[in-house]
Amino acid sequence: MKLFARCLGLFVLAFVALQLYFVGRIAFMVVVNPESTSFQRSEAWRLLEGGTLRWSQRWVGYVQLSEHLKRAVLASEDDSFSNHDGVDWEALEKAWEKNAKAEQRAARKHTAAKIVGGSTITQQLAKNLFLSGERTLLRKGQELVLTLLLEQLLSKQRILEIYLNSVEWGEGVFGAEAAAQHYFRKSAAQLNAWESARLAVMLPRPRYFEKLPNSGYLANRTGIILSRMTNTQLP
Repeated sequence: MKLFARCLGLFVLAFVALQLYFVGRIAFMVVVNPESTSFQRSEAWRLLEGGTLRWSQRWVGYVQLSEHLKRAVLASEDDSFSNHDGVDWEALEKAWEKNAKAEQRAARKHTAAKIVGGSTITQQLAKNLFLSGERTLLRKGQELVLTLLLEQLLSKQRILEIYLNSVEWGEGVFGAEAAAQHYFRKSAAQLNAWESARLAVMLPRPRYFEKLPNSGYLANRTGIILSRMTNTQLP
């Protein structure tokens, strides 16, 4: 029993120390831009293993990002971003129900189910900044803790700024400025509404859509996001 209690105490101590480390890292981001994310580092390693490292990223401040792009990304990825506390429980419930139905249909047809996510922008940022891509309850629990820490320590504008500057938009293309230059040969500040909606629609599968620029789904979804943007509330 003493050995078990000692091991449990060491585990709790290590867990608390890890959370304090994350608190320090996030608090530092109030004034300092993160140089890279966990996801970016894993992608750099993957590209290096493949023999190439095409990499494009340049940080731009919140006010230098097109208002159209901010609205488009929120309309596409997280339309209640300005109002929730980091987790959109209603969206999670809807995603859970939709995934359950998809798995049932897939089981009947003996195919793979198409799973949708209900993660907010803050949750996506928490995962990309600090965590691996594995899907476990422990990782999801840590993601929730990090999400709440981000919401408590950073403003909504800062969260959106970091997200737009670090999210993947293609093979080795990270952040809004790199994406604007890569796809439209202009700065992120100059993106118009259609270009912004187009980029926003790519976010769930950027490398896939980079190879299919004439995708019918991409065109249709861009129109839908365009129609939603005017009603999207910015932080």
